[in-house]
Amino acid sequence: MTGRLSLGLVQHACTSDPATNLARTTAGIADAAARGAELILLQELHRGPYPCHEEHASHFDAAEPIPGPTTERLGEAAAAHGTVVVGSVFERRAAGLYHNTAVVLERDGSLAGIYRKMHIPDDPGYYEKFYFTPGERGFVPIDTSLGRLGVLVCWDQWFPEAARLMALAGAEILLYPTAIGFAPDEPGDEQARQLEAWRTVQRAHAIANGLPLAACNRIGTEPAAQFWGRSFVCGPQGEILAEAGDAAAVLVASLERGRSEAVRRMWPFLRDRRIDAYHGLTRRYLD
Repeated sequence: MTGRLSLGLVQHACTSDPATNLARTTAGIADAAARGAELILLQELHRGPYPCHEEHASHFDAAEPIPGPTTERLGEAAAAHGTVVVGSVFERRAAGLYHNTAVVLERDGSLAGIYRKMHIPDDPGYYEKFYFTPGERGFVPIDTSLGRLGVLVCWDQWFPEAARLMALAGAEILLYPTAIGFAPDEPGDEQARQLEAWRTVQRAHAIANGLPLAACNRIGTEPAAQFWGRSFVCGPQGEILAEAGDAAAVLVASLERGRSEAVRRMWPFLRDRRIDAYHGLTRRYLD
């Protein structure tokens, strides 16, 4: 595709009140759209506090079906502003079956598709395996009126295989709704290393696949972490196009649609892959 694409990111803190959080989200969508954004990315699980700081069955009460209240509200916002919106839902698929799910709403408000998070962490403050079943649909881009979106979620952003498979399936941009932050007792130098690692690994995915990439993170102090924000957009050579700090922000960045084609002609990583020699990648470890 040619021309330019205006991409918006909405970064904010979350309270215990879903209505307040959705109001912040939709206000951010309106702000980004007013500034020309055609595609708007939201943070992970933006309807409420991050629930996975502990293992407690009561947190399942926050889950909802798809379609459901959040997709309805995001669809209304998408239609009102003529934008494509990528949101995030704690999905109740059935009793005892829940997912961490990204949703894509088309410019007319319809549901274009979903992506169920594939990589599920289980770390102090991030006990997601208690809550979320891994997605079974694989790494499949979602087609929209603005192009083919490679939507992934948070922990997925550390795995080069996920980004590569989205690229191989024709994704034109990589999008990561995210909730990540510092543990309260971590020293400053460790916090700095973690933040830089987070930025670096995603920029590397953009470079290795010749694709633009956006990560939208939440902010605020919650029991799990002090979420660091720093949402950003980078181009297909990892160049930073827009970046937020650790306060509420609405970013808007302009992407050159033809840039991936030009970059991949110079750096033809897909051409030079040795697919005949990668069999070991399907094994957990090469003992």
